[in-house]
Amino acid sequence: MSDIPLDIYSQPSDDVPFNLDGSTLAEENAPFNSSIAAGLAINVTPSAEFSVLSVDEAVSKLKTNGTSGISSMEEVERRRELHGTNEVTSEDGEDNGKFGLLKRFLSGFIEDRLILLLIGSAVLSAILHNVGDAISITVAIVIVMLVGFIQEYKSEKSIEALNKLVPATCHLVRFGRESHVLAATLVPGDIVAFRVGDRIPADLRVIESVDLSLDESSLTGEPDPVHKSSDSVLANPTGIIPISERHCIAFMGTLVKEGHGRGLVVATGKETAFGSIFEMMSAVDKPKTPLQTAMDHLGKELSLFSFVVIGTICLIGIWQGRSWLDMFQISVSLAVAAIPEGLPIIVTVTLALGVLRMAKRKAIVRRLPSVETLGSVNVICTDKTGTLTANHMAVSKIWCLSSMSTKENVLNVGSTTDLRNYLAGDVRKTLEIGSLCNNATFSVDHSKFLGNPTDISILEELSKFGMEDERDKYTRIKEIPFNSKRKFMAVRLKCENSDDKESQLICVKGAFEVILGRSNTYLTEDGKIDKLTEKNKETIIECANQLASDGLRVLAFASSPYHSKTDFTDISEDDINDLTFSGLIGMRDPPRPTVKPAVEKLLQGGVHIIMITGDSPNTAVSIAKQIGIPVINEETSVLTGDKMKTMTNEQLANVISHVNIFARATPEDKLNIVQALKKRGDVVAMTGDGVNDAPALKLADIGISMGIIGTDVAKEASDMILTDDDFSTILTAVEEGKGIFNNIQNFLTFQLSTSIAALSMIALATALNLPNPLNAMQILWINILMDGPPAQSLGVEPVDHEVMKKPPRSRSERILTIAVLGRILGTAICIILGTVFIYVKEMSTDGEKSARDTTMTFTCFVFFDMFNALACRHATKSIFKIGVFSNSMFNLSVGLSLIAQLCVIYVPVLQHVFKTERLGAFDLLLLFCLSSTVFIVDELRKFIVNQYLTNYVEEENRYTTTV
Repeated sequence: MSDIPLDIYSQPSDDVPFNLDGSTLAEENAPFNSSIAAGLAINVTPSAEFSVLSVDEAVSKLKTNGTSGISSMEEVERRRELHGTNEVTSEDGEDNGKFGLLKRFLSGFIEDRLILLLIGSAVLSAILHNVGDAISITVAIVIVMLVGFIQEYKSEKSIEALNKLVPATCHLVRFGRESHVLAATLVPGDIVAFRVGDRIPADLRVIESVDLSLDESSLTGEPDPVHKSSDSVLANPTGIIPISERHCIAFMGTLVKEGHGRGLVVATGKETAFGSIFEMMSAVDKPKTPLQTAMDHLGKELSLFSFVVIGTICLIGIWQGRSWLDMFQISVSLAVAAIPEGLPIIVTVTLALGVLRMAKRKAIVRRLPSVETLGSVNVICTDKTGTLTANHMAVSKIWCLSSMSTKENVLNVGSTTDLRNYLAGDVRKTLEIGSLCNNATFSVDHSKFLGNPTDISILEELSKFGMEDERDKYTRIKEIPFNSKRKFMAVRLKCENSDDKESQLICVKGAFEVILGRSNTYLTEDGKIDKLTEKNKETIIECANQLASDGLRVLAFASSPYHSKTDFTDISEDDINDLTFSGLIGMRDPPRPTVKPAVEKLLQGGVHIIMITGDSPNTAVSIAKQIGIPVINEETSVLTGDKMKTMTNEQLANVISHVNIFARATPEDKLNIVQALKKRGDVVAMTGDGVNDAPALKLADIGISMGIIGTDVAKEASDMILTDDDFSTILTAVEEGKGIFNNIQNFLTFQLSTSIAALSMIALATALNLPNPLNAMQILWINILMDGPPAQSLGVEPVDHEVMKKPPRSRSERILTIAVLGRILGTAICIILGTVFIYVKEMSTDGEKSARDTTMTFTCFVFFDMFNALACRHATKSIFKIGVFSNSMFNLSVGLSLIAQLCVIYVPVLQHVFKTERLGAFDLLLLFCLSSTVFIVDELRKFIVNQYLTNYVEEENRYTTTV
């Protein structure tokens, strides 16, 4: 271990390399140049050095006592000052005081181009003494920032509540006494005791272990518990000990599944493997969302538009002989009017409401822009275990040689509740061995089993056969625990009421090839023992392979009577021989019932779904077929982690469009997958729950962590948390995201068409040296309607479920597409023509502008605005198809706006303020009919577009059928 200083505990060190060339992650930034950085960052943690030291050497190096722990409080304080508290927190999380929150709030003002443009508009309005505009724009800006800040802050608080579900406490041995304390108080050299159900509070060098197995899936992604012992690891010639080989290290955040033990704290906080990955995650810059990029472009476009307007109007006015100051005031007022200051607030409110709706559907969104990004996702990379599957092993099939004879005759247990008629002698013995060679235990309240998922699944199956757990009738004398090298578990038992050695029994379970190699007999259907021939073995192997190809985890079961030559006090693997084979059990983690329909809808919507799992290709393919992920050709659709490591990012990017499954993949591989997908321009959503998943979650456009089994680091790195760990929740989130973007485009169409129409009218009157058709208060009222309730109610339009039939929008696609611009210009022209017609018609009677002329023009424009809002509720569907009353907030806001407009016309006080006069019933009817043309024209456009699309689809279908 030459790359790790041997005196790491004598002085702190900040020069830990993240890359082989010596550069840091902060310098190189994401994407880390493959997974080298991920692996190296973990491998330089203190646990790597201590894994090759014996217990005595580790205790001596840390100057502590292996039994009583640290002896003085002064030494504890000195070590805490040197290494800090045993906590891993984000930089953001450390800055949540009053000043920190204020800093985060103010930083939002300089990160949004449109907000900056609005701030500039407010300043110009104030300079020109347009106090009303300055105040209204400032209020809009503050509301936008407050809504966004409060919503994201509330989401973070929800996440903190999730994290507190598991208290960070431990059993500490210090000063010779054991006490229950907060894990944050630990320092290197402390002794920690742990048992089933405890979470490891720091990186520990195991010094005592009894049948100890830990669930390291939170760190490595591997679902199988890992056996731990106090034996040191052999030093690796490369100087790097992979995490999976550190069998004497209990890592921070992992869970004790079986047994108990004690450990020596060798690393705390950011020095742990857990903390190392958290540091890497902090170095990754979160990419901008497609919506943020689109809004940036829109800000640039509106800025350019404003300057063009200012320049054009100024030149025209000066050419007409008007004063520079007058033209500057007019042109700036027009430019300010051109900017829809309500747009940011409507976007923010729409996103916030989307966040609230998604929270009710089991998805907590941390960052507002991420809501819309979900609608742009065209690739979802998902874990299998716990996300696509139920994360609960269940016995699926049982096969015994005698009672079933051929591989086709398999007992499908599945959802069957009563199987007592199938309880042949060999089936009974197989289940009996499975229950006796088992370490699962009851919870304190006896409501569920605790322990290895495989053990639990066997015990849960007993009741279907009318059997009971008979472990209390036996005394376990000795156990050989399962590990990945041995591939079997064995126990020696004796009857509780007998001391006769001949009544003792050896039960064994494990990999079928190992058990079969140690067996020479098999159990018959009637409970007798017969010789196991080579032909019998071939049949067993064929059946086991068939079960494995169905995606099952296959275990074989065997037993033998106790032999006096077998001594369990000093036993080796070679002593487990001459076994009697009884049967095979196939188990699976079944898919969640909600996953298949969700996958079908996502595929229909053009989303590429990629399963990433540490399981074998056979298991992965089986699950994929069950849930509807297409596997056309296993050679091209499935890629193993080993093969992926031999490929460059360019090679991976070239083939990844055909890959639907990554099998035997590690969490580190996720970084390469995200890099390859983003290199192609994809918008990537990545699910994860482990510590090692965190860098990939942060690098992805949408990082999705699990709320139940997810680690705190994964949640911190993610944009969204599934509180039910269910893949189908992603579908609802994607659907919500697509619907939100449609709503954003709809109210943007409404706002810009109204803004362009108003601006064009005023600019046209100025250019032609005509009287202004609208006075200042009337323009202000139109701006209020344009930015107020009617526009905002478009943002809460119910999501159209048919959005999932449309492909995701491109990362580079602008928010103002050609289609949207066409709608905006068409609508604006319609409004301009109708309003100018009324203005010219009214002025033609006497040739001079009067209060009636402006009232008719003003009211006509407002009515046009309301019908325009109605037309903008959906881009392609008729209002009569989506439902006139489906958006009650819209109907209420439009109704109140029309009532307010009538008050402006008929209430004397408001008549004086707005310079209006009463209109007759015929006038209102004329204006109503004329302004409805904008709605009628848009309905005709939708009808023509839908007819064209329908004919096009039918023609395509006929062509495909013919071919």
